Amino acid sequence: MNTTHRIVVIGAGYTGMLAAIRLARRTRKLDVEITLVNPSARFTERLRMHQIATGQELAEHQIPEILAGTGVEFVQGWATSIDPEAQRVYVDGTGTLRYDELIYALGSSTDTSIVPGAADHAWTLNDPRTAHRFSEHLAVVAANGGTVAVCGGGLTGIEAATEIAESYPGLRVTLISSTEPGAMLGDRARVYLNKTLDRLGIVREVGRAVTKVLPDAVELSGGELVSADLTLWTTGVRVSPLAAQAGIETDARGLIVVDPTLRSVSHPNIHAIGDAAAVRQAWGQIHGTCQSGMPTAAYAADSIARQLQGKKVEPFRFGYFHQPVSLGRKDAVIQFTKADDTPGRFYLTGRAAVLYKESVSSSPLPSFELSKKMTVSVQLSKGGKATRRTV
Repeated sequence: MNTTHRIVVIGAGYTGMLAAIRLARRTRKLDVEITLVNPSARFTERLRMHQIATGQELAEHQIPEILAGTGVEFVQGWATSIDPEAQRVYVDGTGTLRYDELIYALGSSTDTSIVPGAADHAWTLNDPRTAHRFSEHLAVVAANGGTVAVCGGGLTGIEAATEIAESYPGLRVTLISSTEPGAMLGDRARVYLNKTLDRLGIVREVGRAVTKVLPDAVELSGGELVSADLTLWTTGVRVSPLAAQAGIETDARGLIVVDPTLRSVSHPNIHAIGDAAAVRQAWGQIHGTCQSGMPTAAYAADSIARQLQGKKVEPFRFGYFHQPVSLGRKDAVIQFTKADDTPGRFYLTGRAAVLYKESVSSSPLPSFELSKKMTVSVQLSKGGKATRRTV
């Protein structure tokens, strides 16, 4: 009788990759097989997509090379459906994978279905290939003294707009946001942000909703048109429908509803991590970022290993620590936060902030390599008093 415990991880982003590698090390003395499923063999550094969008060449990392020495099997293909009752994942072009436990690490993407024309005429940073094609068009537009509209005043929109403006000083860049850009920052950090946007010549349309995206313009509420030879869409989030289609309990946004140990409340042998999970703490629900995703991955790996060893599993605890925002290659602002991600008293700017942000963006890959050999801390804060009471 085969007693091998089969664990399948679907999604090889920051969270899925860390979960697979860490779990392989934590269960190396147990009869466990781990399989990682991802449609591409290339690892995508989502934290650097705005750099690709301006034509910067980044190092290429192949998933099989990252997994070397771990014993994790890599299967390249799309997970097309899940049968939770039969405990099977169906992978396009590969077949069926049976699991005893499933780690669901399918991340989120930018939602272009919200506004008419966005899906047809706007670009996104969901995929490095798309970002690279955007960079090629951007170079042509810049050479002709054209215009670019970046829709969304969140972190992605700010980083993209500043990267574009710094790379192409002669380009007219307009940042369109229904709320104040950098609303997640404290007052003083936001003042610094706005000074940087002014220095880079970025035009802002604040408090204006986008009602339609056209081939050469963005229509705002009231009918005003903002000229745009290229439109970059960075607002709105959607997740894979795979979980909901499988009958796994999800919330209104499609996130898997989990218990305090990140297990599905409807199917306890499914662990949801990162952007795919509706994770609640005493202070509120976690929103998807690498800062919160990596700790969920490490926790899921550790809790599965402890469970297999017959050890007690404590509830997941997490608190936010910072909001690092790059403002091109030569500037940045770091807002330090409270556990619930509201701004704290302190912030960092300038060269020190650039170095800080780069250390954050470059940390996942070394963490993967170190995780093959030791238990690496990937969490800056457990939230202190704010998370000692569980939901």
